[in-house]
Amino acid sequence: MEYVIVNGEILDRAVAKVDIEDRGYQFGDGVYEVIRVYNSKMFTGKEHLNRLVESAEKIRMKLPYGPEELESKMEELISKNELDTGIVYMQFTRGTSPRNHIFPGKDVAPTFVAYTRKVPRPVDPMEKGVRTILDEDIRWLRCDIKSLNLLGNLLSKQKAAEAGCFEAILHRGETVTEGSHSNISIVKDGVIITHQADNLILNGITRQKVLEICRNENIAFEERAYTLDELSSADEVFSSGTTVEVMPIVEVDGKPVGNGEPGPVTKNLQNLFKAEIESQCGTL
Repeated sequence: MEYVIVNGEILDRAVAKVDIEDRGYQFGDGVYEVIRVYNSKMFTGKEHLNRLVESAEKIRMKLPYGPEELESKMEELISKNELDTGIVYMQFTRGTSPRNHIFPGKDVAPTFVAYTRKVPRPVDPMEKGVRTILDEDIRWLRCDIKSLNLLGNLLSKQKAAEAGCFEAILHRGETVTEGSHSNISIVKDGVIITHQADNLILNGITRQKVLEICRNENIAFEERAYTLDELSSADEVFSSGTTVEVMPIVEVDGKPVGNGEPGPVTKNLQNLFKAEIESQCGTL
């Protein structure tokens, strides 16, 4: 039996239901988070849950649970499903009410669902690196909110998949923003460069952890906008995200990055990031 959470209650997935007039289904009116699980433990769980609350506040939605209560519920769900390595997904919508572009009244409670899924670490692509394409960033201007509105991301990711690539690197004009489902960083002369955390990107938890590692290890980095030309001439490129960890990018739009193999800065970050995971969750 697989268990899920619906409005705070743990249920058999086979009987779990959400109303067809839920605002997440009709408007994408909600927020979500995905947390990595290693050895049945959430990695950077608190950071993800704090961001979930922040995203809800940005769309003027008050959650019925705080981060600590959510953490407890996610731990219970992970235990019930006997999840070892994978993810726990959760989302809140503005609730169920007759379809109307105006927010429903305060008597309408948010809808809360969560589930777990087995997802192995992408060890092989992390060792060999992945291919990517470039795509114009057509998303809205509040990418800092982890909302359910992901159509722009999906179209870019599908385009990458159809090209036989792992990820799409997005750009607004000449400025690189992020990937369709990850943050993108470049390395030039040993310095890591990543777009600043503003409204044009999601401030990824893995991104934040990588920068924290850089500070602790005295690895030079810059948070600033960078261009397609800088991407093209980078010594190394990597993506970072909850499920991809630190992923080397060895090709962009058919052109090799550097010598076409994962570079030393990226490899070092991978090792340091793995050590950080193990410090929280145990040996991988």
